[in-house]
Amino acid sequence: MKQKRVAAVHDISCFGRCSLTAVLPILSATGIETSVIPTAILSTHTGGFTGFTLRDLTDDILPVARHWKSLTLGFDAIYTGYLGSAEQIDIVTELFGMFRTWDNLIYVDPVMADNGVMYPAFDKAFAVGMARMCAKADVVIPNITEAVFMLGEEYAEGPYTRDYIEGLLRRLAGLGPRKVFLTGVYFNEKELGAAAYDRVSGEYSCAFSDRIEGYYHGTGDVFGSALLAALLGGKSDREAAQIAVDFTIGSLLRSKEEAHDVRFGVNFEYGLRRLADLLPPQGSTRAEP
Repeated sequence: MKQKRVAAVHDISCFGRCSLTAVLPILSATGIETSVIPTAILSTHTGGFTGFTLRDLTDDILPVARHWKSLTLGFDAIYTGYLGSAEQIDIVTELFGMFRTWDNLIYVDPVMADNGVMYPAFDKAFAVGMARMCAKADVVIPNITEAVFMLGEEYAEGPYTRDYIEGLLRRLAGLGPRKVFLTGVYFNEKELGAAAYDRVSGEYSCAFSDRIEGYYHGTGDVFGSALLAALLGGKSDREAAQIAVDFTIGSLLRSKEEAHDVRFGVNFEYGLRRLADLLPPQGSTRAEP
């Protein structure tokens, strides 16, 4: 059995469970070897914290990638998240060309906005660059705000109609990726989840769980990492989305019950054992206790 290997291109927030401090443990818990290219190192993430330190690592991305290339390393997926500048968009797009194969996944989380507004330091020009990068991807996983900004459309509050979500998915797939998983989807006030569309097969699917009120940082990275693990584990789009939604909502629920500072991220750690049980390495036989 060949172990799956992912290259994760994200920042490191030294405190606050997001980016690589969420991506690495989630993928590793599901048996995936995870290599990393940090795009920046921050003392904390930028959501709600002030006075954080930041070291930009733009100049290190391609030298790391070129060294990997010289070692003839291959990856089952290239997974990108928060990028700090338009320059990094171009650099990471170049990295895609270095490691793309006929059977691996270029998997992009276009992190830049939520709840109808861009994150600090980003603007609409950045969204245009991110749309260009998503055109090179196989799978993209935007939230609704990121989706409409990449398409140059206006943000609208939900609940949404199925026709609107399906149209949004089709327009996103029209940028270039084969598959789109859209997060933050809800058709009523009781459920929240994700919708998916495969441009080649034309298949739509949705995955929902009970809605948990409140805003918590890092949930996009938790969802995206669990979704990638499920896809690499051979799950269908519908199954993978449901696993990722349930894992994320479970993490939210634990954090809400603990009533800790929402800036600290969500308690995904207590759900890792169950996630690993749902996603045993392909081809393996898990011994019964």
